[in-house]
Order: sequence, then C-alpha cells, then structure tokens
Amino acid sequence: MNYNNAKFTMACGTAKQLPKSDLPEVVFSGRSNVGKSSLINKIVNRKALARVSATPGKTATINFFNVDSFNLVDLPGYGYAKVSHAEKQRWADLMEGYFVDNRNFALVIQICDMRHKPTQADIDMINFLIDADLPMIIVLTKKDKLNKTEQAKQLEMYNELLNGETELYPFSALNGEGAEEIREAIERYVEEANTNAD
Repeated sequence: MNYNNAKFTMACGTAKQLPKSDLPEVVFSGRSNVGKSSLINKIVNRKALARVSATPGKTATINFFNVDSFNLVDLPGYGYAKVSHAEKQRWADLMEGYFVDNRNFALVIQICDMRHKPTQADIDMINFLIDADLPMIIVLTKKDKLNKTEQAKQLEMYNELLNGETELYPFSALNGEGAEEIREAIERYVEEANTNAD
C-alpha cells in the first residue's frame, strides 16, 4: 500500500455533500488539538496533507483523502468550548449524517492524549463507536511528552478503562514512533473490509 499516493479529494460541511462510500474508509476521530492532523501527516509521510491548525476547532468539515485501495477520512475535532451553539449543532448533524449513512467502515482510529485521562467527550465517542459495533483502535498521541514509567502507567489506566478490549497504539508525532504499527493495523483492517466486500 503506497501511502505516498495520498491525495485530498473533497471536504463536506453538510451530510448532503457526503460522497458515495465506494472504498473502505479509515476514519480519524478525536477532540480538537489532540494531534489528529499531525498523526495523519506522519501516517502518509507528508508534511501538510492534513492541515495542522493553530486554532482548535478550525477543521469544520469532513475531509476525504484517497490512499490507493481505501479512503482516509478526517472528521472535524470535537469538544472545543469556544465554538458557537449553532456550530456545535451543525457538527452534531454532520457526524450523525456520516455515521448513519451505511458507509464502508474499515476502521475508526479514535485519538486520545496519552498524558491525560480521556475527556467525557472522548468517552462518549468511544461508547458510541462500541455501541455502533464499528471496528476501532485507539491511538494515544504525545507519547514523547512522558517518560517510560509514565507511559506504562497511562497505558495501564487506558487498558483498565477499556477492559483491555481495544487495541492501544502509543504514538509520537515528534519522532514518528508508533506510525509503522498504526500503518500495519490500517492495512490489516482494510484487507479485512475488502475480503468481506468480496
């Protein structure tokens, strides 16, 4: 799978604009400022495929990128307090429209900050994905901000919270640690989705 071929295809601000789900979709979900764009850029070996915003909550659209045999889908970040009520409602409608659209979900990559406990918004999203029975892994960003002992402690805390039922992938955007393992997981799930489609 050649991640270097990744290219932006479209951005959707409303559910009506969503394209057909012809290829398996690998979905990136996480709150604003958790390092979602940096993770995507590392996965596809590009500096700025996904825009890294200095302003949390700036990504207000669902962005689609094609990577060979699947589409990479970047969801707008959630949980940013300074967004207006109307904007939060638009986000909720867009998310609902996307997830009820009977799409070809290969994998949802739920992103959390390894330094902290998951926020209530993170927990709500994780529970939603579990209830919807969607294939999911959790990527824990900002690994490089913790020493080995702290990393082990946080991993244990996440495992306890999730009853050890979800694959956890610690990741550092600074040095790319964890990117290769995440790519392997993506390939495994995409292959499975393609097999099931046959």
